[in-house]
Amino acid sequence: MSDAPGSGSNPLLDGLRIEPTPDPTTLVIFGASGDLTRRKLLPALYQLSRGQRLPARFSVIGVARSEMNDDEFRRQFHDSLKEFAGVEKADEVSGTLVRGLSYLFGEMDDPALYARLARTLQESHAPDGVLFYLAIPPTVYGKVVEQLGAAGLTRPSTPTGWRRVIVEKPFGTDLDSARALNAVLHQHLEESQIFRIDHYLGKETVQNLLVFRFANGMFEPVWNRRYIDHVQITAAETVGVERRAAYYEQAGALRDMVQNHLMQLLSLIAMEPPITFSAENVRDRKLDALLSIQPLLEDGAKTNVIRAQYSPGWVNGSEVPGYREEQGVSATSVTETYVALRAQLDSWRWAGVPFYIRTGKRLAKRTTEIAIQFRRPPLHIFKRVSPTPIASNLLVVNVQPDEGISVRFEAKLPGSRMQLAPVMMNFRYGSAFGSAVPEAYETLLLDAMLGDPTLFARHDFVEASWALITPVHEAWRTSGPAAIPMYEAGEWSPREADAMMAADGRRWRTL
Repeated sequence: MSDAPGSGSNPLLDGLRIEPTPDPTTLVIFGASGDLTRRKLLPALYQLSRGQRLPARFSVIGVARSEMNDDEFRRQFHDSLKEFAGVEKADEVSGTLVRGLSYLFGEMDDPALYARLARTLQESHAPDGVLFYLAIPPTVYGKVVEQLGAAGLTRPSTPTGWRRVIVEKPFGTDLDSARALNAVLHQHLEESQIFRIDHYLGKETVQNLLVFRFANGMFEPVWNRRYIDHVQITAAETVGVERRAAYYEQAGALRDMVQNHLMQLLSLIAMEPPITFSAENVRDRKLDALLSIQPLLEDGAKTNVIRAQYSPGWVNGSEVPGYREEQGVSATSVTETYVALRAQLDSWRWAGVPFYIRTGKRLAKRTTEIAIQFRRPPLHIFKRVSPTPIASNLLVVNVQPDEGISVRFEAKLPGSRMQLAPVMMNFRYGSAFGSAVPEAYETLLLDAMLGDPTLFARHDFVEASWALITPVHEAWRTSGPAAIPMYEAGEWSPREADAMMAADGRRWRTL
């Protein structure tokens, strides 16, 4: 589980999560002046410190191209807490953290920058547990890791020390680039040192999927083709491309959401039970599930994948432009802002059960959910006395924004007549436990410091996911600049996605 003896202890022992504290750690953030650091990383560190989850000896070294000194970086830290963590003025927690902040600036491919970083680590008597966070554009990942390796920073200088690297998404743009990036990383790092982050896996409800399935005897026996009709995974956004046009024009919804986030969710639903709740067992079973997915374009079955792009419309009562009218977007762009696909798994458990995935921008509501629809009872014994048809039982895992789990089942309406109606039984994290749900980055930063890779993507999972997605991109590229289906902003889906479901005798959930 850990990459060096004496590193942070494993928080998963005999299936029980305890509350460990990492060994003394120095966090080095490449891209410290960027948006991710300000919005997510610095607030997450504050919350971890407030909850007494950081080690007593903890420091942060910010590294970026922007010219800044230590005091300016510390002011950025306070500004970040005020804007994104609601901390209006400095308190004891932020005061303790800010004393451990320092900053270095330089070009990411300049060996002198890494020599100064090595000196800073040595002269500050920093602990030999060092976590490097690559909050930088993916085109720079390889350069930074190569420079870290050349400067001797990827290997600890003491027997009990450790060095780890967190890599943000996107991890490659296709199968070849993902393999090339893995090759560069493995030249300088062991796989156990590499933590490929996917913030969806840090969400409480996603983690709870494993507990829900494997710690409750009433659900796992029906988690198969005999009882489940189909599964729908939805990741809907109301926002448009915003200021990310340069990235999104090259990525699109398939790369941006399906290859990473949604394939992770699918694998958690479809995986077989691990032998033990350890990082490698869990990730082995997730990989098995991913490898069982049939090729999405097998035998020319292009109807398994639908793409579309939003046109002008209304979202949340406001008129919004179409994708091609967004700043920085080509007027003839065929980049998809919506994807719907049908996945079939070649496995004993899931044969014949389709997994439907949809994601898009400028949809009617912001939500991410997993809906598992069960088969109807084989005999409707109430049809002569109840005029209402029976609805299928439904299990809904709400990933965001209202984290929780809901179950729909049939019940008798009050009164003298035998009349049935579906009812929902809801569990919500916020109300059930009376405490704030931790942000995903809090969980993932802590796990990386502890050396627990359970919630991080392994190299073979990343490549297997790209092996599914890359042929779809290739098919779209070779088909030329054909017209792309459109959907009006504020709608739930294009007609083509509805037709794909209707062809199977099913329909998308109305959320």
